[in-house]
Amino acid sequence: MNVLVTGGAGYIGSACVEELIQQGHSVVVYDNLSEGHRSAVHPEATFVNGCLSSKEDILATVTRYSPEIVIHFAAFALVGESMTAPGKYFTNNVGNGINLLDACVKGGVRKIVFSSTCATYGIPESLPITEETPQQPINPYGESKLMFEKVLQWYQRCHQLEFVAFRYFNACGATPLFGEHHRIETHLIPNILKVALNQKETVSVFGTDYPTHDGTCIRDYIHIQDLAKAHITAAQSDISGCFNLGTGIGYSVRDVISACETVTGTKIKVIEGPRREGDPPELVAANDRIKRTFSWNAEFTEIEKIVQSAWNWHIAHPNGYAD
Repeated sequence: MNVLVTGGAGYIGSACVEELIQQGHSVVVYDNLSEGHRSAVHPEATFVNGCLSSKEDILATVTRYSPEIVIHFAAFALVGESMTAPGKYFTNNVGNGINLLDACVKGGVRKIVFSSTCATYGIPESLPITEETPQQPINPYGESKLMFEKVLQWYQRCHQLEFVAFRYFNACGATPLFGEHHRIETHLIPNILKVALNQKETVSVFGTDYPTHDGTCIRDYIHIQDLAKAHITAAQSDISGCFNLGTGIGYSVRDVISACETVTGTKIKVIEGPRREGDPPELVAANDRIKRTFSWNAEFTEIEKIVQSAWNWHIAHPNGYAD
């Protein structure tokens, strides 16, 4: 396949590009490096420094490289920031995404695979979360992703642009080449590992009185290599629709901390705090639909193996990407 990957210099995008190239596909990465890193772009990929806010630039890129498939990762993804700057999130995640879709239609792209999120569900009424669980976002980030899912459905209906939207649960881990380096790090595993690397003194635990086995929140952690393989399988199919992308297995915050201590051989100092507003006790995916539809199964389901892959990358890149 000839594939255009927006946000291909970011955390999940770089892993997907790596997997695409390993499978022999031709890849163009389109990224403005506002959140991604130039050194996270696979050396065998073609890199275009561009922003989706420019209709002309994205159309020129699609016209020049004629991708059959677009895999769309580029987005703002900080929940807290979305609550203080909602316009930023709707402008980028929806408005700029429409610029991409218009370029796809004009350029004859067959299909788009979209990076959505389980944040579209908000606080679920029951578990596990299925694709039929009501989508009731509680922040502008989740709302922006839900809005774009609806836009995709209309572009399919009006322009025959096929799509798959994957509602991610907690992306984590690292590949042999690429790992997690955010300018503002909000994810649990890298923040724990920063303590093991002596880059932070403590890790915060928000809420210890949830109705879970140890009082802390439970989440579904899915490895970025499993995410990448799901995207490529979907891109190669003739199937459209929305799918949960998770392992179906939940681990608590304390479970993850314990796994990090085992892998790193370091005692992690914890500061316990009150619950954060809007944090559900448990978020775990029902993944029957993706398994049945694409014959996909997660390879990484043990939290220690997920943490080990992340730790290997952080040990090799203690300060992340040089740029």
